[in-house]
Formats: sequence, C-alpha cells, structure tokens
Amino acid sequence: MSESSAYDESNAVISVEGLTKRYGDVLAVDDVSFAVQEGEIFGVVGPNGSGKTTTVESVMGLGPFEGEVRVLGLDPRRERTALAQRIGMQLQAAELPARLTVLELLDLFSTFYDEPVAYEPLLETWGIDDERHSRFEALSGGQKQRLFIALALLNDPEVVFLDELTTGLDPEAREAAWALVERIREAGTTVVLVTHYMAEAETLCDRVAILDDGDLVALDTPRNLLAELDTGRGVVFDDHPDLDLDGVRGLAAVERVERDDGVIRAFGAADDLVSSVVLELEGQATPLRNLRTLQPDLADVFMERTGRVEEARGR
Repeated sequence: MSESSAYDESNAVISVEGLTKRYGDVLAVDDVSFAVQEGEIFGVVGPNGSGKTTTVESVMGLGPFEGEVRVLGLDPRRERTALAQRIGMQLQAAELPARLTVLELLDLFSTFYDEPVAYEPLLETWGIDDERHSRFEALSGGQKQRLFIALALLNDPEVVFLDELTTGLDPEAREAAWALVERIREAGTTVVLVTHYMAEAETLCDRVAILDDGDLVALDTPRNLLAELDTGRGVVFDDHPDLDLDGVRGLAAVERVERDDGVIRAFGAADDLVSSVVLELEGQATPLRNLRTLQPDLADVFMERTGRVEEARGR
C-alpha cells in the first residue's frame, strides 16, 4: 500500500517508490512509498516484525529490493559506496567489539570515511569525554547510545539513520536520548528514526510512516493523523479484582475497553463517558483509583488502522 503526503516532495532528500522486499517466499515489505524532507525528523514506526528495519536497510542499500529509491539523489543499489560517505547509521550493540575503548572505536570508524571529522569534539558534544578510555562493554546503556550517535556522525552526514535508539533504556535515559536526536536535527542533519515506541515517534517526529506486516498503513504528521482519528474520549483508571468489566463494556457511552498492565482504558464519543463510568463503578461498589482522562495517541492510530491492540501499545 502506498500513501501520499501533503509535503512538497521537490525538497526530498529520500524518495521511495514501490519498495518491495522478499526473503524467498516471504513478502517482508509490500509496495511502500514515502519521501523524507530535508531537515526533518522522519519516523519509520511499527511493532517488531512490521518491516520497518527491512525498509530502512533497503533505503541504505543493504541488500537487493524492488522499486525505486533515491537518497541524496543517489541510487543505493548502484551507488552504495558514494552514498555511505554522505549518510550516517547507528549500529547495534552486538556489532561493536566489546573490549575496544571509546577512543579506539572512534579511531577505527574514522578510517571508513574519506573525510572524517575530528572526533575529539564529538566526545564533548555527546557527553562521553570522561569515558574515552572505557571499554565498550563497561559503558551504561545511555553512554552506549551517545557513542552510537558519535560514530554515526563521524562523516558529518547529511542524513542519519537511527534504529531503535532507545530500546532497553530507562525513562530518564530515553528522554536524554530524545534530546540528543533533537540536537542532531538542530545541527542541520536530516534524521530517519526507526522505532516501535509510538510515544517516541509522536514526541520527536515531524512526520511518520507507520508500517504493519510490511504494509504502509499511515503517512503524515502526528498531528494530522491524530486529528483524523475518530476514537472520541478516553478514561483510564486502576484495575481491581472485584471489577465487573462487562458492566463497563455494556455502558451506552462506552465503545471500546482495554484491560492491561493493571489499568482499564475505556473509550467512547459520548459527552457522559466519564460520568457513566464513575456511576457504574460506584454501583458495583468497586474502588475507583487514579481516574484520569486520555487523549488519543499514535498507538490509537495504529490500532484503528490495523485492529491490533497489543502491538499498538509497544509490547
């Protein structure tokens, strides 16, 4: 499935038309099209197995594919060597030698580029100067992410690809990583962010391409996608062993109910959604704790387009 964006594609640094990728008989990416504008943070979003990493690897020229792709005017299949000098890509932890130090890794990766930047300033800019002599295996999760970014910026790239940058980080480290991504864009680099965290994409990205099972199911700004969403209002409260969930589901004001992670989420368009839920729980004599209203998010967009709840919530 392809979907057009309202953005002017004449300013695109990445153009993807009909991208299709097969592994034998398995169709991993099916006719995906999108464009990435210069200077934006563009999210390629979806649950694990949705085809997002395969899509981005194809865009970077890592393997054969069908369709037409241009990155900075280059064909990644025929001009991969030239393209590699102009883009940056974040590596995964398993791809780095555990016993090399931060300086040794920066020195090693500098040899991959014709015109690498001086990496001493990168140590200070990305907050890893104190770890310069530390082995990779000794770094914390947040320090590793900062090193990944520094390595991806060694060639002063025009476009940088970040794949699951915050996976495994605690909330504080994740927010710190988000600030780093913003700094990359502020320096004039276009960012392609691959993530399964819908909240991360909504927070950081100017536009998102949401994938599911190899199909493009949404392409627009988060704001526009949320404006198109017809989920109505939402209310969330703590679950309780005595709660009769069927009673909540049966309310005229309630259209959908989710039960997970110790909380209940009820959605509906009626003005009396909150009062109806409160009265129902009072009638059940069920304690009502931490009641709050919900605003729709990209997880709701994913669920509306695909009908799958667990994947939408990033599990």
